[in-house]
Amino acid sequence: MIHFDISNLEKELSELELQTNQSDFWNDSKNSSKVLKKITELKNKVNQFKKVESELNNLLEIKNLLLQEEDEELAKELEEGAVNIEQSIQKLEIATLLSGKYDSNNAIVTLHPGAGGTEAQDWVEMLYRMYTRWANANGYQVEELDYLAGDEAGIKSVTFLVSGDYAYGYLKGEQGVHRLVRISPFDAGGRRHTSFASVEVLPEITDDIEVDINPDDLKIDTYRASGAGGQHVNKTSSAVRITHIPTNIVVACQTERSQIQNRETAMKMLKSKLLHLKEQEHKDTIDELKGIQMDIAWGSQIRSYVFCPYTLVKDHRTNYEVGNVQAVMDGDLNGFMDSYLRSIVTT
Repeated sequence: MIHFDISNLEKELSELELQTNQSDFWNDSKNSSKVLKKITELKNKVNQFKKVESELNNLLEIKNLLLQEEDEELAKELEEGAVNIEQSIQKLEIATLLSGKYDSNNAIVTLHPGAGGTEAQDWVEMLYRMYTRWANANGYQVEELDYLAGDEAGIKSVTFLVSGDYAYGYLKGEQGVHRLVRISPFDAGGRRHTSFASVEVLPEITDDIEVDINPDDLKIDTYRASGAGGQHVNKTSSAVRITHIPTNIVVACQTERSQIQNRETAMKMLKSKLLHLKEQEHKDTIDELKGIQMDIAWGSQIRSYVFCPYTLVKDHRTNYEVGNVQAVMDGDLNGFMDSYLRSIVTT
């Protein structure tokens, strides 16, 4: 059962606002930023709740008037209001579900093709377009961090940052293997092919979160950015690749203007990966992660996208499905994200 505890939210908000009145509050910039961010989040939730409450009270008043006297215009207003408030309550419900430790953070998303060469690389490019469309439609900003073009078509790998409130909270359920079934545009015989791609989603680690990394554990390389052209090409060796030697985690950034900026962004990406791995492995420190195998294991897919012989997109964890494949590929993912968030509450 999902419960929106407004009294506790208001109490927490009041306590945090009292902190901002303390004379030494601004002395610790990291803590003050963290508190102010939390205040904004709580205010948004409280205001959203009060808006729904006000709308509901208004509808109840209209209902009471209709019980006393029939009015066609009022009846129409009640019907439209009921539809709107149902949508508002659903949004409030999802906001309640976004309560994870890093749900409010930006998201770092990495896409990799599975076996299959050009077919799988083309599938990665399709997924990249899908997530970019979803982000743009929902008010998020997308910044490309690393890009490696496919040999003939598609993308060998791409990493991008999705910035905005609760980007990680919404996108975290996309992590896993995505399966495509279609008639291949690269097969002269017009045969049906199955392709796989992995989606990795990590929260961007903010400055107030400490991640201790031993500099001696890092191998840092610089190189020239490469790609199909345009924004993916850099004539100087400003691209940066960082390898965390104990775990063999590799991150790269090539889209910033300078080597220093690329290095800073790559370090943020590395911290996110190491913190995520540390929490998955239940380790106390980063140093305990030595020797962990980082090979990709494709396993079973979380979602299938079928273009032929019928059209269907189905999430295998929640059984949520949509027949309009094109709408999904154009970024209509909210239904999948909402159903996933509800499923992790009930499991």
